[in-house]
Amino acid sequence: MLERQLIEHCSPTLASIKTANLFRYVYSSREELKNCIYVWNEMLSIKGVFLEVLKRGRQDALIYVYRKEKLKEDLKKQGVCDFLKKCGYSNGTEQEILDFLKQRLQENEGFPHEIGLFLGYPLEDVIGFVENGGKNSKCSGCWKVYGDQDQAMRLFEQFKKCKNVYKCLFAEGRTISQLTVAA
Repeated sequence: MLERQLIEHCSPTLASIKTANLFRYVYSSREELKNCIYVWNEMLSIKGVFLEVLKRGRQDALIYVYRKEKLKEDLKKQGVCDFLKKCGYSNGTEQEILDFLKQRLQENEGFPHEIGLFLGYPLEDVIGFVENGGKNSKCSGCWKVYGDQDQAMRLFEQFKKCKNVYKCLFAEGRTISQLTVAA
């Protein structure tokens, strides 16, 4: 079941064209969830992809699938650190910053708006979303666009094409490991 969700929700990350993806996973027990995350991390970490539980409910978990190196690069982009500081984050390692995101998710029902930065969304679009309350975007796809609409539309199309190709290849028998591009 997790394999299908990785293909459905995380193909662009597996293909190394996106920093990260997020999806909700329904599990039967905490032990099953823990084992599942462990097994997939063992398999995919050698290619630079990691799974982390950002928030766990009684029967479901919010799974973050990401490329550590891409996240590290994204967090160093101009303006990102300052924006995160305004949201309560302090300087630290990527793991410490991720741990603070987890804390924010546990404390709130919804998603903190800065989560877009952890998914590879442009800072301009995250700021635009916050300032406009999610309204007045130029367009939307994987996220609401307030900045470079042409670039965003190209990315959205690339992500869609990637997902379709990965779904076909998976249906033909390719494994997640085979479909995951090495870092």
